[in-house]
Amino acid sequence: LIALTGDLVDGSVPHLGGTAALFADLRARHGVYVVNGNHEYYSGEKSWAQEYQRLGLILLKNQHRVIEHHGARLVVAGVTDYSAAAFDPTEASDPQRALAQAPEGLIRILLAHQPRSAAAAEQAGIDLQLSGHTHGGQLYVPGVGTPVVPSRYGQKYASGWVEGPHYPVYVSRGVGTSSLPVRLGVPPEVTLFVLRRGPRGLLRA
Repeated sequence: LIALTGDLVDGSVPHLGGTAALFADLRARHGVYVVNGNHEYYSGEKSWAQEYQRLGLILLKNQHRVIEHHGARLVVAGVTDYSAAAFDPTEASDPQRALAQAPEGLIRILLAHQPRSAAAAEQAGIDLQLSGHTHGGQLYVPGVGTPVVPSRYGQKYASGWVEGPHYPVYVSRGVGTSSLPVRLGVPPEVTLFVLRRGPRGLLRA
């Protein structure tokens, strides 16, 4: 499956619809899943929600799906952006709602745009969270650090694996930019995950 963890767009549907149409070309055996980031809310979330559906993307707004593959099953859940309630109280991020009535005993993967959703999702029994938002810092100058790190989930965790304090979170650098249309020392990233069940639960490779 393909997971898109938000901030696909930064502009209205009339302005970016032609470019966003490229998402319709994405194909995966078990579907293409997306969650909203803060920039979807800046850009007219309701219009984009309709457009994503039209393009064949599966938008998870505090919802989940059960994926079956060769007799194995896992849960893929998605929450609205951590800041969504500031734009629309009915859109508040709710991990518990996203996992409501999900089958017990299955691996649970959460798609959440901002890494800091992990604290709120801990009680939902998540095994792995996939996030973005930080752009990996976007600008890295040796000796200076990464000045653009909007996540509060530990400022040093701009990208890569975050081992706790709640559960493993992978923070993707993504492929775009914010504010300044430039990356420095932080290459774009599309990540391939291979999930395997081991004797102690979910393993990664």
